[in-house]
Order: sequence, then C-alpha cells, then structure tokens
Amino acid sequence: MYSFAKYKEQYKLNLTLAVPVVLSQTGQIVVQLVDNAMVGMLGPASLAGVGFAGAVFWAVFCLVMGITFGLTPLVGEMFAKGQHRVSASYFQNSILLFFLLGVVFFAIQYSASYLMPYLGQQPEVVEQAVPYYKYLAWSVIPFMIYAPFKQFLEGVGNTTIAMVTALVANAINIFFNWLLIWGNWGFPEMGAAGAGLATLISRCLTPLMIIGYVVMEWKYARYFSFFSFRRFSLRRMWSLLKMGMPIGLQMMLENGAFVFTTLMMGWIGTAALAANQIAINFANFAFMVIVGIGAATTIRVSHEYGRKDSGQLKLAIRAAYHIGIAWNLFTALIFIILRSHIPMIFTDSAEVIAIASTLFVMVAAFQISDGIQAITIGALRGIQDVKILIWIALLAYIVINIPTGYMLAFNAGWGPEGLWAGFFIGITSAAVLLCIRLKRQIGTLRKTFFRS
Repeated sequence: MYSFAKYKEQYKLNLTLAVPVVLSQTGQIVVQLVDNAMVGMLGPASLAGVGFAGAVFWAVFCLVMGITFGLTPLVGEMFAKGQHRVSASYFQNSILLFFLLGVVFFAIQYSASYLMPYLGQQPEVVEQAVPYYKYLAWSVIPFMIYAPFKQFLEGVGNTTIAMVTALVANAINIFFNWLLIWGNWGFPEMGAAGAGLATLISRCLTPLMIIGYVVMEWKYARYFSFFSFRRFSLRRMWSLLKMGMPIGLQMMLENGAFVFTTLMMGWIGTAALAANQIAINFANFAFMVIVGIGAATTIRVSHEYGRKDSGQLKLAIRAAYHIGIAWNLFTALIFIILRSHIPMIFTDSAEVIAIASTLFVMVAAFQISDGIQAITIGALRGIQDVKILIWIALLAYIVINIPTGYMLAFNAGWGPEGLWAGFFIGITSAAVLLCIRLKRQIGTLRKTFFRS
C-alpha cells in the first residue's frame, strides 16, 4: 500500500537532482518557443522552415548527445564506490573523445544541408531552413566541448551548475534572436537564419562558463590532478562508447520517428508542417520535465548500484514514477483545455490553428506512456543495461510507429492526426517493453549482484 511517509525522502532526493535539470532543459525549450514565436511572425513558411531544419538536425544530434550521456552512470558508479581516480580517468578520456566526435558530427551535419532540397519539402520552406540549419551544425562543436564537464558533474551529483549555465546561455540566445531576426540596434536583419546564429553564439559561451566553474571549484578541480598523458586510454574510450552508443542510438531512433513524421507532414502541406512544429514544441516542453526526472533517476540508480543497495534503488525508481505520472496527468489536462488557444501565440492562420488544436489532443493522449518510457530508460542507464534500448526503440518507433502513422494518415485518411496516432501506439509499445525489461533486470540483480 502507498505511504507518503515511505517515499517523502525519496521525493526530496529525486527532486533535488531533477529540478536543476528540468529548469535547464525547459529553459532550452523556452528558447525554441521564443525562436518559433518570433520566426512565426515572418509567416508560415519561415515557421515551417525552422521546424523542418530543427527536425533534420535533431535526427543526428540526438545520437551524439546520447553518446555523452554514457559518461554519467560510469562516473556515478565510481563516485559512489569512492574510486575517484577511475572517475577522473573517464572524465579525461571523455574530453578528448567527445571533442573528436564533435568534429566528425559537425562534418556530417553540415554536409546534410545539401540534401535538404531533396527531402520532399516546399521550395519556400527549404529556402528558410538551409541557412538556419548550417548555423546549428556549427554549434555541435562547442556543445561537445561543454558535454563532458556537464555529464561529469551530473555523475558526481551536481546538476545545479549545468542549470545555471544553460539559463544564462538561454537568455543570451533570446537577446541575440531579437537582434538578429529583426535587425535591431543596427544588426543585420537575418530572419530565420538569425535564430540559428543566436543559437550558435549561446552554445559557444556554455563551455567557457562550465569550464571556468570546474577550474575554480576545488572539489572538482582536484580531479585534474589525476590527469596525465599516460591516462589517455583506448580502453576507457571504448567503455564510454559502449555505454553511450546504445543510448545515442535509442534517442536517434525515437527522434527519427518524429523527424520522419515531420517530413510526412510536409507532404500534406505547409500549414500541417507549421501546426506540427507548434505541437512538437509543447510536447518537448512537457517532456523536458520528464528528462530531468529521468536524469535524476540515472544518477540515483547509478549511486545505489555502486553501493549495491537494491532497497534504495527500487524506492528511487518508484518515486520517480510517482513524480513523472503526476506531471504527465497535469500536462495532458492543460493540453486538452488550451488546445485551441496555444497555437494563437505563434500564428494568426486559421488553418494552422485548426490543425494544431487537434494535434494537441494527440499530444495529451501519449503523455503518460512517454513519461513512463523515459523514466524507465533513466533507470536502465543507471544499472548500465543499455544494449536492449536499441532493439526496443527499433521495434517501437521504426517497425510500429512510422508505418502505423503512415497508414492512418494516408491510407485511412486521418491526415495529420493519423501521424500523431502513430506516436501514441509506438511510445506506448516502448513503455510496456521497457518496463518488462527493467522488472526482469532488477530481479536478476537482486539474486546475483546486490546485497540482501
């Protein structure tokens, strides 16, 4: 039977870690909302172009970002065991590895800009998308300099500094949006491309801020004393890739369903694509809170995994589910109530508003499934069971989600709503499969790994 007293301390521990991540993640979504609101004033083609470019960018960026997430559970386990030299070794090797990956993925992203005219979108949409996209591609490199410091700090239980860094960068991003989209204070009027340049500027500042903090704070700077040239290790880098690559591939496959749906929305028309972008923005906004809870779950679980304490580990996971489901019920209700009002923030097009209002009902429908699958992934990362994530994502999003959405949208005649119904079915399938996997793994670990 549920007892608040039993979980009170767990809620506190989870939220202490989660709230800074939530604020930093939602801050980024606020910037995207501001981007889209400001760009949307230029017209539906500009809004659709930014949405199209963002979807293509995130298809690859999710992979590289997911790879960086592999550092957190490795550092978290070693930190809980008091093995600080090993934590420092992972940290040192991640700095070099992530930078090299950043250069490689920048080249991939930038090259993809030349393929965008061939992805079936309207010419006016592509015209707005390409320059915006190229600036986003450049921003991969500073992000990958920032990432090892962020993930290391989260591994040792500090999520606050990444929050402060992100919020400051977000404020700078919004300010430069105002300068560059509209050409205020004598700056060039760049339109949608200005929003991309503003993002690049803000991402260039984040590594400077977080590195400055780590260098000045002794309890973290002392890890540098363990650094040496001989500690660069292909074995450590391979461990980081083995942990991070499945996470990145799972994120890429999940996001790939959203990207392909965005492409299919473009086949329906510019208004559908613009409405889809509005719905995705708010779906992402709600999801960022769950991302924070999932990140906190990874940290808590990795620490209890390192201590071999199965009791606390299970309580931490259950508390995360409680918090996540409560949030998802709230957001589902808000999306249904305000489904016709939210789109008016971005456009005065009656057609776009009508389509977006129906999509918000679909967004509300999959909130709980989305929350459960994300928190379960966080728990599986914490116990370092990540290979299965690829196969579940492949089945749920590629085999089930995309074909179902296509058939409902084009064969059954549901249109944009059919594409989002595919999301609901795919995400729900992922949630069920992930929960089955987590329950099985916890049972196995109790018998073979944890102390009783």
